[in-house]
Amino acid sequence: EVQLVESGGGLVQTGGSLRLSCAASEFTFDRYHIGWFRQAPGKEREAVLCISSSGGTAYYADSVKGRFTISSDIPKNTVFLQMNSLKPDDTAAYYCAADNRWGDCSKYYQEYEYWGQGTQVTVSS
Repeated sequence: EVQLVESGGGLVQTGGSLRLSCAASEFTFDRYHIGWFRQAPGKEREAVLCISSSGGTAYYADSVKGRFTISSDIPKNTVFLQMNSLKPDDTAAYYCAADNRWGDCSKYYQEYEYWGQGTQVTVSS
């Protein structure tokens, strides 16, 4: 069974950095798209950015451009979300998700088949 496990969340001050990890079992990242989503209390789930199985990346949250990057370590079956210059508005539960549809990765969470349990990121002002 495919499993995704996020880690790396925590409490950080404004301007700080965190690196989230998404470790996968039972599949290889070169066959799946990986998306990072976040959801703050009372808000809808928001697509942050994603990496396609081909290695291409896409940003969906304008607010993170220039601050967040995504990378992968295929031999370790792990995808990373590097978050710099964090702001209180980045506070949310962060989820990674996997999908193996044809084409590029998607911003629509409904198109992702596998999800991790989430990791909380809290940015204090």
